[in-house]
Amino acid sequence: MPATAAVAPPPSAPEQLAARLSSDDSSESLLPTLREIKNQIIGNRTKKLVYLRLHAVPRIVALLSSPSSPPPVIVQAVAAVGSFACGVEEGVRAVLDASAVSHLTVLLSHPDAKVVDSAARSLRIIFQSKLAPKYDFLLEENKTFLLSLLNSTNENITELAASIIAHSCEKPAEQTSLCDAGVIQKLVSLLGGPSNQRDTSLDAISAIVKNNPEVATKFVSISNGKAFNSLMGLMQDRYPRTRLLACVCLISIEQAFPLYFQEMQIKTKLILILLDLIEEAGRVGDEAPFVLKGLIGESEELHRQALSVTAAERLCGYLRKGKALLEARRLEGILLVLAELGSKLEQSRAQLIELQVPSLIIDLLKNDCAQVRIAACNVIKNISRSLKNLCAGRFGTESIVMPLVQLLCDSSTSVQTAALDAICNVAVNLTTKKSVLLQSGGVSILCQLTRSMHSEVRLKSVRALRNLMFLLDRKDKDLIFTELTVSTLTSLISDPDPLVQEQALALAGNFVDGCGVSTKFIFSEDISIIEAVSRQLKGASSPGMCIQGMFFLANMAAENESHKDAVMDCILPTSLDIGISPPNSLVNFLQSKERLLRLSTLWCLVNLVNPEQRNSLRVSALQGAGIISQLKTMVNDPCLDCKLRVRMVLERCLENRE
Repeated sequence: MPATAAVAPPPSAPEQLAARLSSDDSSESLLPTLREIKNQIIGNRTKKLVYLRLHAVPRIVALLSSPSSPPPVIVQAVAAVGSFACGVEEGVRAVLDASAVSHLTVLLSHPDAKVVDSAARSLRIIFQSKLAPKYDFLLEENKTFLLSLLNSTNENITELAASIIAHSCEKPAEQTSLCDAGVIQKLVSLLGGPSNQRDTSLDAISAIVKNNPEVATKFVSISNGKAFNSLMGLMQDRYPRTRLLACVCLISIEQAFPLYFQEMQIKTKLILILLDLIEEAGRVGDEAPFVLKGLIGESEELHRQALSVTAAERLCGYLRKGKALLEARRLEGILLVLAELGSKLEQSRAQLIELQVPSLIIDLLKNDCAQVRIAACNVIKNISRSLKNLCAGRFGTESIVMPLVQLLCDSSTSVQTAALDAICNVAVNLTTKKSVLLQSGGVSILCQLTRSMHSEVRLKSVRALRNLMFLLDRKDKDLIFTELTVSTLTSLISDPDPLVQEQALALAGNFVDGCGVSTKFIFSEDISIIEAVSRQLKGASSPGMCIQGMFFLANMAAENESHKDAVMDCILPTSLDIGISPPNSLVNFLQSKERLLRLSTLWCLVNLVNPEQRNSLRVSALQGAGIISQLKTMVNDPCLDCKLRVRMVLERCLENRE
């Protein structure tokens, strides 16, 4: 008979396989069942979720401690547990709920080497999850257990020990305790081992030295700097992941012990290696930009150095070559580095604009990934801090404004707040040409967002309207205020969030600034806005709120007699139910250590005693309240602006008397 090829049987349904786990089948029949479950779920999230719904995990974990389970069955069960915990949060929870960690830990002492190896590998997978339990290394038994793992001759067990440290070691006291126990020296000795052992050791070293100057100092002094030199050498390792982890470790040391990194050469090398690693495939390339951002963050010196080694050009080059092909995680990271570069130096922002970064990322505002959309908003927010380009109105174009306005309706609150941050800067636009934002429907959406249940959304939408109102002409101001309504602004001035209150007062101040006719809105509805401002000034605990309230009153006092009378009723009320109480609050403002609070109060007084109008009654009221006496003590105020305003008020009061 002719030879025939063996045909593999079709895979069994998950329901059948899960049912076999509960049967009284022998270990010989359990072995193929476990093997088939393991093979079905490896890399298959959908199948994992199916088996989780069938409650397969508790049954498999039960086999780990069953006296009747032979080593081959245990090995397959352990491997299946590790697969369930790999990459699926629901799987990790199921494994932890079934007490798999304690069972696997016991198996580390099993006489069968294959069982030990598989248990160590599965535990490593579990401890890569944020959901895994953390060891308290201040407890002596935990530290003893860890040291026993580190001293093992089994590579899988030493890798497990390093993984536990990387996952659990967070407190400074734990870091110091492990360092004093010789853990760092042991981890350094493992850097010469296989690549997996080397990588987990680097992770563990980073965790122990992070933000701990004492431990970082001890690390760099190990064997007269040999440990540190080992890290420097690993930056050139053949494996990209090792190079990345070596960079992470060095950055942790630099941030904990910056005195050891005085030379810019090492930092420059780190920047260059991380820029190269962004091109690597997989997780290394995805994580490299986040590590780079962590390196240069908060340092103008490193921002300059990154620009000098063409970091901005290279990052833009990655986007130009294939932003449609890049994974969302990598795109987000690259955008966050660009945002960081644009966050501090005008020189950096100029270079990013020259590289046409705003145009380059416009389509990323519509990316499917929310984190990418947020990162793109951050880039625009930081680049648009450039005063030079704001003056030129470069960011008020339709191509930039329209996508940002569309994001105000995004389903993600985080995306909304990121878009609001960008619009807050774009809205400043130090020209009067704000027609795009006004005509795009953005004002209506911003006014709606001021009524949001999320205080951060309310805060940033009010701030955006405040900036939009800046230097706007009367017609456009009235358009915004009609959309916002008096009742909404009054409500915002009394918002439960003090930060929202402050921005609402600033918005009201910008509205009345220089637009006499527009102040009719302030006096509508029984002057509710004036009353709201008075109440806030009466009970304000925040200097910022008092400053914005007084600037609002200063702008009001710059108008006609009825406006001045309303302000006087507010600051020196005849009825204590309406205005600032007690009357000497104005004196307190003038005595404040806050320069802007003194200045805003003085501007209010300057406008109240304008010499072109009859002010004798107001001057007399100020005199009677002790305001003039306080001003005489301020003629040598340390702030030049305040000093000039004091003299101006006193001179005008003297003119009025004459």
